[in-house]
Amino acid sequence: MKPSHFLLVTLLLAPTVAGAQQVTGRAEGTATAQAPAARIEAAMDAAVRANVPRALLESKVAEGEAKRVPPERIAAAVEARSTSLIRATTLLQSSGLGAQGAAQISVTADALDAGVSESALLEVTRSASTERRTVAVAVLADLVRLGGGSASALGRVSAALGSNGALANLQAEVATQLRQGGQRSILDATGIIGIH
Repeated sequence: MKPSHFLLVTLLLAPTVAGAQQVTGRAEGTATAQAPAARIEAAMDAAVRANVPRALLESKVAEGEAKRVPPERIAAAVEARSTSLIRATTLLQSSGLGAQGAAQISVTADALDAGVSESALLEVTRSASTERRTVAVAVLADLVRLGGGSASALGRVSAALGSNGALANLQAEVATQLRQGGQRSILDATGIIGIH
C-alpha cells in the first residue's frame, strides 16, 4: 500500500476508533464509579462476619461523605479500617475476654495500628478493670504514638491502673503532649472522653 493510501485510510478510520474509545472509556468510568461502593460493601460484610459492629465502618463512610472525599479514597479507608477492626476483634476473642463493645474494639484497632505489641495490649486488656479498659488501651496506644515503645508504655499504664485518678492524670498528660505535637488523642478522636 502506498504511503498516501495508508494516510487516507488512517484519517478515515480515526473518528471510528476515537468514538469506540470514548464509549469504552464511559463504560469503564461507570464500572470504576461502582467499584468503590462494592469495595465498601465487601469490607463491611467481612467485618460483620468477624463480629465487628457494622456501625464502626458506617461512621467512616459518613465521615468521608461529609468531607466530600472521593469515593475511591473512602473505599480505601474503609478497607483499611475493616482490616484493623477484624485484627482487633480476632485478638480480643482469642484473649478469652469474651465479647467486647464497639469502643473497646475501636481502641484496640487503633492501638494495633499505632504499633502497640499484641502482648502489651493483651496484658493491659486483661489487667484493667472493665470500666477502665478502653481508656487504658487508648492511653497505651497514645504513649506508643508519642515515640515510646510498647514495654515502657505498658509500664506507665500498668502503674496507673490502680486508681481512676492515676489513669486520668496519665491520660491528661499524654493528651497534652499529643496536642502540643499537633495530634489528637485516641480518646478525643473516638469521642470517648474521661474515666468511667
